Parts: sequence; C-alpha cells; structure tokens
Amino acid sequence: MVLEKRKKKLRISMFVIILVIIVIAVFAFRTIRASESNQISEKNDGDKTKPVFSSTELDFDISISTDKLYSSNGILIRLKDNEVLMQKNSDEVIYPASLTKMMTAIVAIENLPNLNEKIKLTTSMFEGLYEAHASMAGFQPDEEIKAIDLLYGAMLPSGAESCIALAVHIAGSEQNFVKLMNQKAQELGMKNTHFENTTGLHHESHYTTVKDLSVLLNYALKNDTFREIFTTFIYPIPNTNKHLEGITLYSTLYIRLCELSDKNIMYGKILGGKTGYTEEAGLCLASLAKVGNQEYILITTGAKGDPRTEQYNVIDALVVYNSIGQQWFRHKNLFKFR
Repeated sequence: MVLEKRKKKLRISMFVIILVIIVIAVFAFRTIRASESNQISEKNDGDKTKPVFSSTELDFDISISTDKLYSSNGILIRLKDNEVLMQKNSDEVIYPASLTKMMTAIVAIENLPNLNEKIKLTTSMFEGLYEAHASMAGFQPDEEIKAIDLLYGAMLPSGAESCIALAVHIAGSEQNFVKLMNQKAQELGMKNTHFENTTGLHHESHYTTVKDLSVLLNYALKNDTFREIFTTFIYPIPNTNKHLEGITLYSTLYIRLCELSDKNIMYGKILGGKTGYTEEAGLCLASLAKVGNQEYILITTGAKGDPRTEQYNVIDALVVYNSIGQQWFRHKNLFKFR
C-alpha cells in the first residue's frame, strides 16, 4: 500500500516537472521569436530607429518584351525616376496624328490667363475640318464656350474645332499658334519634332518620335490642369447658347476601354490617355497608368487598323501594363517571404 502511494507521488512529481519544462520552453521560444522579429523590423542608427523594409523596396527592375506589340513604335517610362523600361524604334520619325493635341493643350494652358474666359467659335474655325474627316467635339459655329471646356473638347473627344478656337483666340491664327508649339518643342529638347498644325491632321512636315512625345507628356503631366484633363474620362459641360441642355464629352480612350471585354490590369489601372489615328500614323496612344506603387507612361504609334477595327493600340497598353503588374506581384511575394 505504501509502495503504491510512493509510485503515485512519483508520477505526479514527474508530470509537474515535465509541465514546468514545457512552459519554460514555450516562453523561451516566444522570447527568441520576438527578438528576431524586432531585429528584422528595426535597426538602430545612432539615436534613431528606422524600419529596415520600406515601400520603396518594392521598386524593381522591369523587363518588357516588345515582341508581342502590334505597334511599330513604343516607349515605356517610369515617372518616378524617368527610367526608360522599354523601347521599340523610339527614335524613328513617325506621324503623331491626334497625339499632337497634347502639345496644343499644354501650350494653350500656359498661354491662357483666364481658363474660364468664354471664346466664341466662328464659322471660319470649322473650314476644312469636316472635309478632312477630323474628329470633332460637337461644338457649333457662334457657340460661346469657356476656354477650359475647349481644352477638354480638344483632349477627350479629340475635337479639332476646339484646337482651332484655342489657337485663334491665343495667337490670332492657327499658324501663329503652331510657332508657339514648335518653340515649346525646342525648349523641351524634342529634337526630332516639327508641327504644322494644332490637330494632327496629316502633313509630310508634321512629325515627331515616340521618345520626343514621352518627353512632352512627362513635362505636361507636371501641370495640374493638364493632368486633370488627361485623367478625366467623362466631362459634363453646362448649358450654352447652342446646347441648351448642356453637352457631355467622353474620352475616346474611355470608349475604347468600354468596348473591350478584358480591360483589367493586374494590381493597377489606366489613369488616362489620348488616342490618335490617321491612315499614315496608324493607331496611336499616349497613356498614364499606375501599377503597384508606381506611375508609368506609355507612348505607342503605328498599330495596324482604324477606328472601326480592333483597337490594337489599347490592347498593346493593356499587355504592357499587365506585364508590369505580373512582375510586381511576383516581386511583392518574394519580398514578403524572404
């Protein structure tokens, strides 16, 4: 009987000892893990404590192939550091079509003292535009439109009459305004660019390169008014003397995106853009997108097709930005689990 009691006490003692050992081991393990976590998340720098990992460490080298592009010319730039991430015949002289209107818009913005000033469109401002099959915003002769609304008219629906009205109002004639455009091109170092008009209608002496256009867009996006217009997809204009119920302008890029069944970008979105087309220029697009934690601009020209076919310029943009998104996703997860 006494022996059984001793054995029972011994078993209880052993159990208590094992339990204590387990508790101590768990506590020690948690202490070590906490210490390691603190070493990873922080490092001492004098009297300052800084995180080892920051969001900027999600920046990484991007590799984009041009093999799958429909466009004959293209350039991709990361805005943060102006690094060129992709080039395809970027120095080749091309026709810019309505991408011209980016220059028209920024020059107009910089020369308009009052964006709310009303400008009256005259019949002469429409001469030759319909015959040339120019894109129109929908304004009419004798209509009084604010300068800011004409800027939206030039950029969103690519209205040629908006460009002419702004040019005549600012410089007295389209040709005088074009001189300002070429002057701005020289100031920006666009060495292979020359403009003949404000609209992008084809002319043998109206040319540029996608590299020059990237310089232009990079510069223009630093202007708050231009950036706001460039990133707007729908713009309602209140009633005017010709449109009593107002008029709503739609970005041609927005319309093209709506036509596509798959317009999503992995971990990103297209913020805005300007389309362009002439028979000689092909399908063109200048776009701004945010993917992950960075903004990018992409300029492409020379894609086959026309406004009635598949929009290969927009498809190219989706392919390029999705490629960035996929690489960003892989890098993010490698960074997370390293």
